[in-house]
Amino acid sequence: MDKENGQVPESAMVIVAHPDDAEFSMAGTIAAWARRGCRVIYVLCTDGNVGSHEPGMTRERLAQIRRAEQRAACEVLGVRDIVFLGHDDGQLEPTLELRRELVGVVRRYRPEVVLTTDPTTVLTDGDYINHADHRAAAQAALDAVAPACQMHLLWPEMGEPHRVQRVYVRSMGKANTWIDIGETIDLKIEALKKHVSQVGDWDPSDMIKQWAAETGKEKGMAYAEAFRVINLVRRPREEPKDSSAEQKGSE
Repeated sequence: MDKENGQVPESAMVIVAHPDDAEFSMAGTIAAWARRGCRVIYVLCTDGNVGSHEPGMTRERLAQIRRAEQRAACEVLGVRDIVFLGHDDGQLEPTLELRRELVGVVRRYRPEVVLTTDPTTVLTDGDYINHADHRAAAQAALDAVAPACQMHLLWPEMGEPHRVQRVYVRSMGKANTWIDIGETIDLKIEALKKHVSQVGDWDPSDMIKQWAAETGKEKGMAYAEAFRVINLVRRPREEPKDSSAEQKGSE
């Protein structure tokens, strides 16, 4: 599990742009937490309704297909709560309105932690430019969590304020927490395969296992996912021990 502290939250909210984003990036962690009793809520900012090159496909039909695929993937992972915000694929922006929507969802479900991707990632090594929707969803998620959702004077009509304790940002090179997904990598792959409109007949197993193996190697894990974890609730400082009392054996 969590290499740093072994924590499994009671509830976690995943905020991403498209159906399949979480399955590619963090579904091993999601499945591991769900197995241990964590309530996981998915929030999909768009329906991925332009993600097809199939002749004759429409946005409306594709949105229905991709919602059904996401529900099937979530069933594999043990996720029962899914929120579809319904924004158009390819046009997502980190607007105040999107932030307000996310504040409302966070205040409604009141998760202990939020998971999202890294809004600062634009280019990776050689073969990928990060989708603008990914960056927009992640930026809006972070802005909604800190500090918007906890400010009682901001959008009071969206529910009672809530303070998220930790944010897990799926990291590429800036991680401080590694989560062992050896027990759940097969569930991650099975969930990803439910997105048939995106993966088709391609078997993503080798790629997913290679990524997870490379991530876990330096931490002695067969398969892992890495996150940059931000603690938003400061822990009380430990009281200094009374050295004289310790010498007397009173502690």
